[in-house]
Amino acid sequence: MDPEFQDDLPPSPPAEPERQLLLLRLLPNLISILALCAGLTAVRFAVDGNIGTAVLLIAAAAFLDGLDGRLARMLQSESAIGAELDSLCDFVNFGVVPAFVLYLWGLRGEVAFGWIAVLIYAVCCMLRLARFNVGSRKADPTEKTTFVGVPSPAGAMLALLPVYLANVTGLRMPEELVALWMVGVGALMISRLRTPSLKRVRVPASYVPFVLVAGVAGVAAVITYPWVTLLLFSLGYLAALVWALVSPVRPETPKPL
Repeated sequence: MDPEFQDDLPPSPPAEPERQLLLLRLLPNLISILALCAGLTAVRFAVDGNIGTAVLLIAAAAFLDGLDGRLARMLQSESAIGAELDSLCDFVNFGVVPAFVLYLWGLRGEVAFGWIAVLIYAVCCMLRLARFNVGSRKADPTEKTTFVGVPSPAGAMLALLPVYLANVTGLRMPEELVALWMVGVGALMISRLRTPSLKRVRVPASYVPFVLVAGVAGVAAVITYPWVTLLLFSLGYLAALVWALVSPVRPETPKPL
């Protein structure tokens, strides 16, 4: 450009300063990514035949999944991209990885039916997460105390119940039964059954130390006796589902002003 015409041009607007983010507020997204890494690493161990480590990594991913959302709310760093990241990680960790681990563990002999069960389970998990994402944008008072359908982390741990049972009792379920079990868990995830949620559970302040000790004991039990502990947790959750089925939660009626 000719220098004599440069003075006739309007001055360029000043550059806006780049938005700054606290590193601490990135912690929830980092935990979601760590959960994804745990799930993908579970696939690697399952391919190598180390199913026990693969199951523990899926359990670790479920623990991290329950941690990231609470941290985001505590740090006031909730964002749309964080919600999408959490949902995508959940589909991989609790939809794809458990189905693939179960296929490698006990469904390769029944190739056709077993793979169909894997596909059905993964699709049910995807639909469950899509419905949750849409429902989370609506104000539903009953969602504060219950879930609609089995959440994907709980569904993943339930789907792996044949692995726990085989390691505790030495009895291996027939491949057809394992496939049907996967399909059944997938159906529970997309069902309209009201399932328990711990998000809004309150305890008296005097009971907090006991709750913390129980939580530490539960983690220690999973590390020390993983198969027995995971089996007991799964059976306890199944009992809670049966209880929810026989005594469904009624929608809360608004209180008069």
